[in-house]
Amino acid sequence: MAEENSSQNVWPEIEKAEKENRRELVLQGSAVDKKIQSCGGLHAGLYSLSLLNYLEVSQCPSLHEIHENISSLSHLQSLILCRNKLTSVPKSIGDLKAVRVLDLSVNQLQALPEEICALTELNTLNISCNNLTALPDGLSKCVKLASINVSKNELSRLPEDLWCSGLELLSSIIASENAIEELSSEIQNLPSLKVLDLSNNKLQELPSELADCPKLKETNFKGNKLKDKRLEKMVNGCPTKSVLDYLRAGGRGKGKGKQQDGEVSEKVDSGRNVSKKKSAAKQRGKKEEEEVDELNQMVVRILHISESPTAVTVKVSAAVKDVRPYIVCCIVKGMNLRQGNSLKRFLVAQTKLHDEICAKRTTATIATHDLGLLKYPLLYDARPPDTLKIIPLGRKEVKAVDLLRQLQQEAHEQRKQKKRQNVSGLHKYLQLLDGKDLYPCLVDAEDHVVSFPPITNSDKTKIKKTTKELFLEVTSSTSLQICKDVMDALIIKMAELNKLSFDSKEVVGSDEETTAVSDHPAEEPTSFELTVLQVKVVDVDGNLKVVYPSKTDLMSSPSNLSIIR
Repeated sequence: MAEENSSQNVWPEIEKAEKENRRELVLQGSAVDKKIQSCGGLHAGLYSLSLLNYLEVSQCPSLHEIHENISSLSHLQSLILCRNKLTSVPKSIGDLKAVRVLDLSVNQLQALPEEICALTELNTLNISCNNLTALPDGLSKCVKLASINVSKNELSRLPEDLWCSGLELLSSIIASENAIEELSSEIQNLPSLKVLDLSNNKLQELPSELADCPKLKETNFKGNKLKDKRLEKMVNGCPTKSVLDYLRAGGRGKGKGKQQDGEVSEKVDSGRNVSKKKSAAKQRGKKEEEEVDELNQMVVRILHISESPTAVTVKVSAAVKDVRPYIVCCIVKGMNLRQGNSLKRFLVAQTKLHDEICAKRTTATIATHDLGLLKYPLLYDARPPDTLKIIPLGRKEVKAVDLLRQLQQEAHEQRKQKKRQNVSGLHKYLQLLDGKDLYPCLVDAEDHVVSFPPITNSDKTKIKKTTKELFLEVTSSTSLQICKDVMDALIIKMAELNKLSFDSKEVVGSDEETTAVSDHPAEEPTSFELTVLQVKVVDVDGNLKVVYPSKTDLMSSPSNLSIIR
């Protein structure tokens, strides 16, 4: 085992951290994985770095276990052990009393030690994408817990003490893609709950007490086969407020509605009248379901390249092969960003996709541009860090090598100010370009860099409230299919947001930006339909690499989304 290695084999990263009395250490990627493979685990010297308060070991598939000596790192506040192949966690993890952020996501864990409940300072717990069948009892002892993500596991239930009123700070519960069969009515005990995601589980009912959560703003119950079919349709398309209002009113066939129906039934003596009432109720129910169907329906129309006289093509240079080889693009028309908070909602949704399906940009990165500001044809290229220049969002033109240095310094300062309680947004993906001789970039016809994945877009092509047509790109170093899956998710989310903006009737052009760039009053949108125009990606010789969306894309869209091909 690596824990028995002699000091002469100390890894340079560990040696440097010890020599410089560093407070943070990141061990990530294939180079580290090879060391783990040859040593049989992490080097013992790691556990002597007692000053560390941030430790990340990620993307190392040869890492299967953590030694119990992890307890020696008593000052740790953030422990990130994601995207490895851990099969167990030592009980000694419970001795890390200062830990506030614990990320064990994307591993092969089948169980967690009960000692994890002894982490009384724990604020953020991410154990998504594992093989967990149960969570340890006692999570209510983690009184400072604010966010828990247990999605993509094999849970059939959530522990009862997760609904304890003592968890006063718990604001986000993500438990999608499990096998959870019941949601406790005790959920009303959580005073700070804002986000609840139980999509793609085995729920049959939702408790009416859900409507009593005072701060609940975002719910997701899609993919559950609910007994109340009207409610099932609502959770697949209506905003959270409508769902909670429906639950608060008792729902059809429940609560107040059930009592009223019962009282009427008791007054009806004639069998014929009862039969008529049932028939009328059935017709009303059918009409209500049809109304909900129509209310929730979203439309995306696919426009093929052959149907567009101004089709856009992206060329890919051979240089990206060893850097970030996969890219998928398309154009979206009909997205309404003018109304109220539409643009803000879209940017928030993009960030959420980056954090979830893109695994904090480690598997893929999304970039959105104002099509009207792009000069095409476009080239997806890879260039040296000291020659690649970009005007990053909200900044002046800078070389890529200098930009990364600035961002790393800013992230370091941010950590110091926050006493390293959390992983900053910057640090989530800055490490992804470590050791690269070339950096990926999307370049326009005038040789201006419009995108520098996974770091930033160009300020020159950023979207605004006045943007009418969007150019979307998804890049990945992992696989082409991941790019397609992410783009599918992005377009489905855009369709949902566009329908929401259309239905909400928010004020159009309500900010200074919209008023300043237009001499004419903005017209209210007449349709929520999106049009997606195909974009071809070809090599430098013009050979087709991929076209999106193809016939096989957007196949797993929700039932309330109509794809017109």
